[in-house]
Amino acid sequence: MLVKTEAIVLHTIKYGEQRVIVDMFTREQGRLSFIVSLPHSAHGKFRKQYFQPLTLLTIEADVRQQVQLQKLREISVTTPLPSLLTQPDKLSIALFMAEFLFHALRDEQQDTALFDYVSSSIEWLDSSPRHYANFHLMFLMRLSRFLGFYPNLESRNQGLTESRSFEAPYFDLRAASFCETAPTHRDFLMPQEAAHISTLMRMDFATMHLFQLSRAERNRILEILLTYYRLHLPSFPELRSVEVLRELYA
Repeated sequence: MLVKTEAIVLHTIKYGEQRVIVDMFTREQGRLSFIVSLPHSAHGKFRKQYFQPLTLLTIEADVRQQVQLQKLREISVTTPLPSLLTQPDKLSIALFMAEFLFHALRDEQQDTALFDYVSSSIEWLDSSPRHYANFHLMFLMRLSRFLGFYPNLESRNQGLTESRSFEAPYFDLRAASFCETAPTHRDFLMPQEAAHISTLMRMDFATMHLFQLSRAERNRILEILLTYYRLHLPSFPELRSVEVLRELYA
């Protein structure tokens, strides 16, 4: 079936001398993998720069069910990202996001709302001149809504109303819920760290710069979020890009 769709590049790996395997998240077909032959010259149809992490593309492909590696027919850049891959701090965030999404969206089917959220987030990061130190934290928190485990504002056990939800001082990472007493298992946050979750839930693109966090706080929140995702996504691995991200924004 011939499909034309927007796509986000998640991961590219070399396959032989002149070919690459490219994993993309597409708007119309969800997660797809492609085998692409790169040209010997700079004038070929499929150039290497198209397949950098988080590149926003419009592709035309012959998508076949039961086929692992699809074939591209046409490709173009949907939205140029001039700063994302040239500014070192944004590049660190972009590489982290690409690696994170490669694992988090491994089996994701078509979800246009999820695609639009990720693509608009990438565009915002590229266009923002400043105030994006908390971007990756806010991005992960809001991404969990699309994947089905955004924190529950009502206590599942005590039946608190939304207006009282943040009076419950603990946060159960397994249940994705605030609670009045510590759970019997170990996967929960004490009140001081549970407050970080409510802080993240209040952030958006326009306001996240108003929440002042130290590098130590930001790194601890990232660690909590990665633990949270590992509890809800089977086989979610350790990420190599995290170490570089932890050094940002001293």
